Amino acid sequence: MYTVIGAPKNRTFRVIWMLEELGEPYERVKVKQHTPEVLAHSVIGKLPVLVDDGEGVSDSAAILTYLADKHGKFTAPAGTMARAKQDAVTFQVLDDLESVIWIATRHGFILPEEHRCADLKGSAKWEWGRNLKLVEKRFRGPFVMGDDFTLTDILLTHTLGWAFGAKFPFESDVLLDYMKRMGERDAYKRAVDSEKA
Repeated sequence: MYTVIGAPKNRTFRVIWMLEELGEPYERVKVKQHTPEVLAHSVIGKLPVLVDDGEGVSDSAAILTYLADKHGKFTAPAGTMARAKQDAVTFQVLDDLESVIWIATRHGFILPEEHRCADLKGSAKWEWGRNLKLVEKRFRGPFVMGDDFTLTDILLTHTLGWAFGAKFPFESDVLLDYMKRMGERDAYKRAVDSEKA
């Protein structure tokens, strides 16, 4: 059984969603970052952490990739052109969307006030809007990679939800519809319920 270490309402949700999609059992340890439970498996102390057979791995994208590869689901096979294209979109989501939201969030309330840049959010919203249009061009079907649900859908949906909650511009009917459809998946709903437990 897997152990997922991570507090609610953060990137831990991605790991829980993936495990629900896979139908794999897991236990969840809800703690904040840099606690002894986290540091025992992650030297940097960040969440989430997945523990498998006593070994821990951190970073939600790395965890999703590990789980998808291990179980042979929700990813194209490593070393194929399909995987290279999937990775390209995955990295675009992380680099062009998530990083913009993350920097705005950090300057909004995470960093000490003396290190925050108050004018940053306006620039981040502009960059988000531009990058969102580029991601929209990647769509090849009902899922971002075409006909098959992949780990990239988990990353993109979570990032879109984060942006929506942060009131970032959302001028894409395609992505709004996509986000709604992803939220209707049974595994997504179970992951949401896990956040509340």
